[in-house]
This record gives sequence, C-alpha cells and structure tokens, in this order.
Amino acid sequence: MHVVKFGGSSCADAEQVSKIRQIVQDNPERTVVVVSAPGKRHAQDHKVTDMLYLAHQLFSIGMGGGEVFTAVGMRYAEIIEGLGLQFPLEAELEQIRDALSHGASEDYCASRGEYLCAKIVAEALNYRFVDAWDVIAFNEDRTLNYDETEKRCRERLTGERVVVPGFYGAMPDGEIVTFSRGGSDITGSVLAAALKADLYENWTDVSGFLATDPGIVQDPKTIDVITYDELHELSYMGAKVLHEDAVYPAHRAGVPIQIKNTNHPDAAGTRIVLKPEDDTPIVTGISGKKGFMAVEVTKRHGAGDTGFLRRLISVFEANDCGVEHIPSSIDTFSVLVREEPFRSKQKKILEEIDIFSEPDSIRVSDHIALLAVVGEGMADHPGVAARVFAALGREGISIKMILQGASELNIILCVDEKDFEPAVRALYREFFEEESK
Repeated sequence: MHVVKFGGSSCADAEQVSKIRQIVQDNPERTVVVVSAPGKRHAQDHKVTDMLYLAHQLFSIGMGGGEVFTAVGMRYAEIIEGLGLQFPLEAELEQIRDALSHGASEDYCASRGEYLCAKIVAEALNYRFVDAWDVIAFNEDRTLNYDETEKRCRERLTGERVVVPGFYGAMPDGEIVTFSRGGSDITGSVLAAALKADLYENWTDVSGFLATDPGIVQDPKTIDVITYDELHELSYMGAKVLHEDAVYPAHRAGVPIQIKNTNHPDAAGTRIVLKPEDDTPIVTGISGKKGFMAVEVTKRHGAGDTGFLRRLISVFEANDCGVEHIPSSIDTFSVLVREEPFRSKQKKILEEIDIFSEPDSIRVSDHIALLAVVGEGMADHPGVAARVFAALGREGISIKMILQGASELNIILCVDEKDFEPAVRALYREFFEEESK
C-alpha cells in the first residue's frame, strides 16, 4: 500500500489533476491520496491558500473579501469543468462563505483550499473522500497527537481507496487547526506512518533532490538514493528539501519516501531510506549557507579551566543568541553564531563574556559561510578530507575552520562568503564530475 501526496503545483488546474488521475490509475497500490490546495498556474498567478488568507483578513475587519472569495471559487469551477465532473461547488462555497461571515477562524478558512481540492480529486478518481478533520488529531497545545491519529487512520482508512485533504486536522473540541505552511507534506508523512505504508510517494514539480544548488552549479545531478540522516544534514545546511516535520513521522515508522515529478512521472526521482544501500556514493550532496560570524575567545589554559566553556556559552544563551558550532584549539574557542541575531546584541554579549569568562582576548570575524560535504560513503573511503582540501586549494580558497563529527557523515568547512559559490563549484567538480569520468 502506497500513500501518495500531490503538492499545489500538481493540483493547480484541470490538466494537472488529470495527471494525478493517470498516475494513481497506473499503480493499484496507490490507495491513499493526499492533496494540497491548488498552487500557481504560472509565475504571475496566486496560490489558493494565499487567496483564502486574504479573504479571511478582509472578512474579519469588515472590508468585504467577497471578490477574493469569488476568485477562489472560479479556480475550482475551472478545474471541475475541465475534468467534466458533476460537483456541487456552489453549495460548498456558500457554506464556507457563511462560516466566514460569522467569524470562522483563519485556520478554518485556510483549510478549505485542501478540503475542496480533495473532494474534487476524490470525484475524479472515484475514491472515497475522508475529511482530515476525522483522522488528524491535535492536542490542546496544537501539537500532533500521534497515538490518536494512528488509531483513527487504522479505523477509517485501512483497506479503502480514499482521498484526504492535507494541511489540517482537529483539536479535541473539534476546532480546525492547521500545520505550518507546507503542511500537506506533513499530513502525507503522518498517514504513511500511521498506516505502516510500504512507501510514501511525494509528488511535486521537481524530479527529486539535487546534489547541490542549481543556482550555483548548472544542471546538478539528481540524487538517486539518500538516507534520512543525510537528508537532515543537507536540510540543516540550507538545501531545499522536505520540511523536517514532513520527514520525521515516516522516518520514525521506517517508511521509505519517494520524491516524484507529476510532470515527468517516468523519472526515477529520489528515494529516502533508513540505511545506506549497496553502491553508496562517497558524497551524496553539497550544501551550505551564508550569514555567520565567529566570536573567537582566547584564554590561556582555558581547556583546563573547569566551567569556562559553560560560562562562555551561557552568555549567548542569556541573550537568546543560538550557538551553531564551537570549533576549538588548545586555548581558543570559536563560537559560530548567525549574524542577524548577534549583530543587534554584539556589544552587550562581548562585554558580558569579558566580565563572566575573563578571557585574554576576544576577536570577532564576520562574513563567514558554512559549507557541508555530506555522504554516508565517506566513512568507508579514506582520503576524502584530503580531496576536499585539495579541491579548494586548487581554487585558492582558504579554509577558516573545519568541523567533523565522529560519524564521518559530513565535513563542515568555514570559508569567506566571497568564496562560497566558487567553493561549491570546486567540490561539485571533485566529487561528481570527476567521479563520473
């Protein structure tokens, strides 16, 4: 049994929904379908969810909102007409409009994008519609209730062909609550985990994850297989992959994920698995991000000063400034922080470090970029670090700091921001273009 989720671009118009119908019909194992609200049809278009948020805002302050709501209705009417369906759209829209006029919540309004889309897709597939309100359970604090959700899914979804709207669920009192934006991915992952699916297919408008940023490297390789741990590392370092909350439920249940392209269904895509498979490449992906600073604190015999590091880090904690990494030498600790929160409190933090930790010197370096080389295969191939350093050395790129954990899953380097893009291209050539020769 496969749980399949289709994103907003896959539901944007009748032509895209026709592709969904064909994809589902091509594989009888695709029995549970999750859909987003219709996304953009073209660059100048608007997502239905954004239109619904605006409609709610206008209704709530007494400035109408009817025109925006009518435009939302037209989007669905075009899809229904294009598919040749008989669907009671006006009755559904009237019920939603009435709820809005009587003060319905923002979450309720936003959820109607997925609700209507799921009803239409269910009609197109001849599947049964199951409201997410009935199966996705939230706690009073608006966190997901996994146990109750799993129980409801097994009771109401097992053994049937169903379409479920993504993005929302219900509180114990029945109030509708939404996930964060991109929440339909979370719904699909939660259902796949609850039903112990053989596979969770996430259909979107890209043919899988790329080995690096296509804005830096032209036409980078698509990653065929990636582990959950590799995905987590690349995501943390800025790669555009699935939201962490959308990965966790499937990961927790051991359900593999397949990223597929609705517009190119024959493309293999990217498979996310628990453990490395045979023929694991040395490096799976290269990612990174800019906007960091380093506070370099030196104190003679600091490494032997019990409590020094605790006192140092407590200053950042007290100022609500998160610490990303702490590379160190014998007497110098480099505290890596994001530039944006640190800048506004820099003077205060440095003064408190001087008072509380009594260092010999403090130096601040800015315009730092982090660069990660990620791959489960690095642990089994000696000399990877040497290749990393050599590739950057050939380009005249200086490495400011180096971080690597005992797992050897990744190597994180600090370079000047001006060297970030050249460094990414150099490492891509080393581990992807050279490997393919």
